[in-house]
Amino acid sequence: MNTPTPTVTPEYIFVDDGSSDHTLDEMKALHEEHPETVHFRSFSRNFGKESALAAGLQATTGDMVAVMDVDLQDPPELLPEMVDLIENRGYDCVGTIQKERRGQSKLRAFLSSSFYRVINWLSDVRIEPNARDYRLMTRQFVDTVISLPEFNRFSKGIFSWVGYKTTYLTYESQPRAAGTTHWNLRQLFAYSIEGIIDFSNAPLRLATWVGSLSFLLSILGLIFVIVRALTVGGSVAGWPSLVVILLAIGGIQLFCLGILGQYISKIYLETKHRPMYIIREEK
Repeated sequence: MNTPTPTVTPEYIFVDDGSSDHTLDEMKALHEEHPETVHFRSFSRNFGKESALAAGLQATTGDMVAVMDVDLQDPPELLPEMVDLIENRGYDCVGTIQKERRGQSKLRAFLSSSFYRVINWLSDVRIEPNARDYRLMTRQFVDTVISLPEFNRFSKGIFSWVGYKTTYLTYESQPRAAGTTHWNLRQLFAYSIEGIIDFSNAPLRLATWVGSLSFLLSILGLIFVIVRALTVGGSVAGWPSLVVILLAIGGIQLFCLGILGQYISKIYLETKHRPMYIIREEK
């Protein structure tokens, strides 16, 4: 794949997201062997997948750009077909959809499919279920993506939000060539929340509707108490039920404050204008 053709001159850009093994040494060796076509960017620490993806895209200069994981779960054999779809069919982006991953638990598969259903229901931007970051994009598509200035990035949503003519190829899941994933359920859940908050204000509307419903129920309860006092007489008994109601209202308030806090924290991080990543070394 490193051999130029009459129409294609390949260039490889590796991003080291603050690894603690010998990844950087391997990238340096590849660069020394192919200084014209192999380049790398190494972070000062681990900044996360989204920062690594942005750093790679910002370093590209080619007419077409492919994003791939280095564990070879993304089959490079699809690239010729992807190039053909862009050159001869007029697509701006060719994404990929991976079928059910080998060895993936049913719980993880269920949570993944549930996330896509939820975010597509809440957001105006449709994200293709089980879409991978592995894709081939035109220069115009990439320039549009990297022109978006936000610090908090959710690439799957961004790729859909920018529009352009896009199609998808489906492929069988491939075994990981080396290493193991460090993404646990807690991290995946946090990443899902990030995506929902970045591309939907529905949680804020949910908090408004929950508050309105609680207020309506309190009015109905007040009417019931007044009517009962006028018709039957006496006060309404039930301290335990009153305590439960107060706890429920308090829980609803904290829930709504939590949603609001998530959006405020996003605004806070954006206003800091900190870089998405820090480059320790690149060649």
